[in-house]
Amino acid sequence: MIKAKKSLGQNFLIDKNILKRIVDIAKIENKNILEVGPGTGNLTSLILEKKPKKLIVIEKDNNLAKNLKENFQSQLMVINDDVLNIDETSLFTESVTVFGNLPYNISTEILSKWITNLKDKFWFDSLILMFQKEVADRIVAKFNTSSYGRLSIISNWKLNIEKICDIGPESFLPMPKIDSSLLYFSPKKNYIQIKDPKNLEKITRIFFNQRRKMIKKPFNQLFNGDQKVLDKLKIDLNLRPQNLNLDTYYKLAYEYENLRS
Repeated sequence: MIKAKKSLGQNFLIDKNILKRIVDIAKIENKNILEVGPGTGNLTSLILEKKPKKLIVIEKDNNLAKNLKENFQSQLMVINDDVLNIDETSLFTESVTVFGNLPYNISTEILSKWITNLKDKFWFDSLILMFQKEVADRIVAKFNTSSYGRLSIISNWKLNIEKICDIGPESFLPMPKIDSSLLYFSPKKNYIQIKDPKNLEKITRIFFNQRRKMIKKPFNQLFNGDQKVLDKLKIDLNLRPQNLNLDTYYKLAYEYENLRS
């Protein structure tokens, strides 16, 4: 009997209806599939039923990885490592569909890594990922709402994001104390070009450092009160960070890079 490890944020999805709904979201047959955090292999077995071209799973837990190798053998490749150590672009030569019941304690770190490392050519065609509901709400939040912040801005830069459904604790073993949400990410065809994603991270960090205060101080810190930028982007310095929409932050990062080039 395999027990979930609290230290790794493990909660295994056992609800058959939800599992089936997940594998029906994207085309799997003859596609390259990457599954992150397969756990006991409940979703893995359903993915294999749909006959993928190639399936790679990344599982950090040694016992779970060994169990997956024994249960599925040559049907898939098991990488026994932390996903944060993996260069996903080296695993496949073609675009990949990613499924993940991400460990909640590092889910935002995983997503941020994937987004900030994106080049012009996307290594995936879709991400189907499970998050703690509170985190998912921040990812899909619209501006002028309390959940809107750094995670919303960074996540939506190069990706279209759709919330599929919320999932209650009873769908997992052991039962978490929180609700979960399933999100679907797909690449945007058009987005504002930012040379270094670290600049977007820096701008959002400084702006949201004091989210209840007006943006005059963070703007002056980054742009030294540059009136041309204010006029160009039509920014009111009396607003608060959550009052600026997504595109304004991407344009701020673009202008920030231009001033320093």
